[in-house]
Amino acid sequence: MNIFVASLDYAVQEEELRGAFEAFGEVSSVKIVTDRETGRSRGFGFVEMSNDDEGTQAIEALDGSSLHGRDIAVKEARPQGERSGGGGFRGGNRGGGGYRERRDRY
Repeated sequence: MNIFVASLDYAVQEEELRGAFEAFGEVSSVKIVTDRETGRSRGFGFVEMSNDDEGTQAIEALDGSSLHGRDIAVKEARPQGERSGGGGFRGGNRGGGGYRERRDRY
């Protein structure tokens, strides 16, 4: 099970995040997402647990809990195709039609 963890304090390390989840079962991987340019944490990450039941228990127990003094949000991660919202240049009409002369009709 892939788990999304948000609202992480920027100082949280992957080992600390792993430790919080290992209390509920085997952790396959941990990845805190970082800014490409600065290398600084972006405040969220992913934890993968090999057993779905243990992952569900971790989500229920850790969602809203405190890590480094911040309440974290923990949810099952959705595959990229299921995400809502936009971003980037993936199409859609984003407006910006340019200058249009106004003509008043009498």
